[in-house]
Amino acid sequence: MDSWNVLIADDEIIIREGIRDAINWSELQLTVVAEAEDGEEALELALEHQVDILLADLNMPIMNGLTLIKQLRTALPHCKVIIITGHDEFVYAQEAIRLSVVDYIIKPVDADQLYEVLKKVCIELTEGQNRKREETFTAKQLEKNITLLREQFCSNWVMGALTNEEVAEQLSFLQLPDTLPSFIGVIRCPELQPAQSIMSDLEGQELFRAFEQGVVRFFNGSSYVKASNQVEGFIYFILWGEVEEELFTQLEQKVQETLQLMVVQSYERLTGELCDLPQSFQRCKEKVYNLVEVSQIVKRAEQYMNAHFYQSSLSLETVADSLQVSSAYLSRLFKEQLGITFTHALTKLRIKRAIQLLHSTNLTINEISEKVGYETQHYFSTAFKKVMGVSPNRYRKGKVVSQQK
Repeated sequence: MDSWNVLIADDEIIIREGIRDAINWSELQLTVVAEAEDGEEALELALEHQVDILLADLNMPIMNGLTLIKQLRTALPHCKVIIITGHDEFVYAQEAIRLSVVDYIIKPVDADQLYEVLKKVCIELTEGQNRKREETFTAKQLEKNITLLREQFCSNWVMGALTNEEVAEQLSFLQLPDTLPSFIGVIRCPELQPAQSIMSDLEGQELFRAFEQGVVRFFNGSSYVKASNQVEGFIYFILWGEVEEELFTQLEQKVQETLQLMVVQSYERLTGELCDLPQSFQRCKEKVYNLVEVSQIVKRAEQYMNAHFYQSSLSLETVADSLQVSSAYLSRLFKEQLGITFTHALTKLRIKRAIQLLHSTNLTINEISEKVGYETQHYFSTAFKKVMGVSPNRYRKGKVVSQQK
């Protein structure tokens, strides 16, 4: 700022002129922008010129100095006020000091004293302006980098690298709730680990970004922080507020549907203190690693079924043998991981393949039943109707009619 604006308010013109002529204003980077002879005029001019410094007499007509200062405190809180007072107005000057005036000067005005007071005020204004600039700069930097800063904070917090006091400070600085979060969780996609992936580095990075974006979309509207670790293929998150636990199931399903990636997750409702969060994180992380091992078995089982569904001899036992696990264990994993039995999963797969053949070929129903692993047409038709609600023939005819329309 090149100059600070000054207003002189006194009902005596000789006082105003004396003040104006006594100071080398430009030396202090000050500009006298206006003079007023009563309090009402002073308030109007102060607002019009957005003055930074007001030199005001307490005893003025229409509106006295105290009323002027009170109104100015609301309208121009940054304005520095210096009182010019007579000896008999000293009681009023004390009241003015309680209104946070900078200083008061007894009439007749001593030029040197006034100069020193103004010099002090200029320093205060400059320091205030510098602080404001720094705050503005900090706010802009925070806004620009808040995602990165929150990720770093999340990482440090879950790893136990912060004290309770540091967590509280960071929550405030990063504009996050200062209360204990509701949930902490880990969601992992092991196929995106560079060490295990058959994709190129670039493909893996792009898919991992899509994975992150999919997770973030579910959290939008909630207060949260998250961080990620592509090397291990996981994202960890901290959520505040009331969150339906069903959200986590929907999140997992959505990522699997849109990206065709296997996803496992673990989350925990938080209780206790802020400093207890790292322990909850470690429990979630360990559970996810264990789940990945289990889920890989289910995934390999599904891959085996996709490759051998046309074999009528395909069964829970043959798949379990190929994976070197017990059939009881594999059956339990299907129920836990997919929510359906092995038989149901195999039936869905075979019917899905049959529908493709009904759409794209002129094969007979009997031929289709053999191609999708059923020993008899009757057994195939019964299974098809149970899943689709109509027989294979009715389904095919319905599709033909629909296409003709």
